[in-house]
Amino acid sequence: MLDDKTINIVQSTAPVLKENSKEIGKRFYKLLFEKAPDLLNIFNQTNQKRGLQQEALGYAVYAAGEYITNLDAIKPVIERISQKHRAIGIKPEQYPVVGETLLQAVKDVLGDNATDEIIEAWGKAYGYISDAFISLEKKLYEESEQQPGGWEGYRTFYVDKKVKESDEVTSFYLKSKDGEAISSYKAGQYLTIRAEIPGEQYTHIRHYSLSEAPGKDYYRISVKREDEHGNSPDGIVSNYLHDQIQSGDTLQFSAPAGDFVIRKDNVPIVLISGGIGITPLLSMLNTIAEEKLSRQVTFIHATSNSKTHAFREHVKELENNFDYLKSYVCYNSPTVEDKKAKNYDKEGHIDLNFLQSLLPTKEADFYFCGSIPFMEAIIKALNEWEVPKEHIHYEVFRPVAMLGEEDMNL
Repeated sequence: MLDDKTINIVQSTAPVLKENSKEIGKRFYKLLFEKAPDLLNIFNQTNQKRGLQQEALGYAVYAAGEYITNLDAIKPVIERISQKHRAIGIKPEQYPVVGETLLQAVKDVLGDNATDEIIEAWGKAYGYISDAFISLEKKLYEESEQQPGGWEGYRTFYVDKKVKESDEVTSFYLKSKDGEAISSYKAGQYLTIRAEIPGEQYTHIRHYSLSEAPGKDYYRISVKREDEHGNSPDGIVSNYLHDQIQSGDTLQFSAPAGDFVIRKDNVPIVLISGGIGITPLLSMLNTIAEEKLSRQVTFIHATSNSKTHAFREHVKELENNFDYLKSYVCYNSPTVEDKKAKNYDKEGHIDLNFLQSLLPTKEADFYFCGSIPFMEAIIKALNEWEVPKEHIHYEVFRPVAMLGEEDMNL
């Protein structure tokens, strides 16, 4: 345990780190890649360019300091980060260099305000926090390797088939190259790819939600092509998968991971997805259908229009086959054909009025996934409806949101 003096220093200076979190994050990654350039093979270079990982790191430092005496209060965040660390292969021996670099970044940004006493206190705090991560990750590594069909590190799969689901989304059906069994997973979890892309200097690692129910002899990921728009560059890995990978080609993946899974409650389930955020929720929906759960399920999907709408017919088929399932669609830019066909339930975005018009009660478990603006809108609606925190579950695809418990009001 940490001594009282260390705790007081860390907690009193945590707000200062929060105020300077972005600059600390930027400085940290610059120093880290100078010290350990091999780590460029682990970190998402697209998110680096967008500044997302820098934001996430800064938030993590602040949150850990604020809750240093009660890490259970941020247990969901720790669990989420540990799952991702296990998925990409972070090892205990990598923690010291990260700690040293982080302290140097704090000192560089805060200057004379970062006294030796403050740096020493944060050094002790980092050791305490990293021990908690290492312990949890050790357990996750063991569970992943020891379960039936499990493995350590990355394993080679081949693309059994490639299916276009919409103008933007393509599914990849993956089977193990060695022909051995593959581990099961929980609906809502993801696979992590390690891609060696011709012409790219570094290895690229990405997480892709599993979009099918577990229990098959294959995995399925459904990937949206990320094209350049605004300040966002092309998605290096998504374009590689869409343009270059064909049936029969091989790819490397670590075992399924993630904490976004269905809770075993007895209340109705509401699944809300935006765009490619449909993937983990579709896995949940397929699982519910296969297991014939008796809970009422409402599936709400928002996307631009029918051209970008993946899995529309599949969801409709499930709705026709199961009395307990109701599905609804929001298009924010319906085509002329969409308007003629009236093949959607609302034009625009999901809001509280729309949710209340569909749902007889807020006594339900809400699961949702999508872009940051989409997530913020859903959070706002559920907060206005006063849905209890314990009934709100989410997954998002960018690192700052992975850590944004405070910003997401959760």
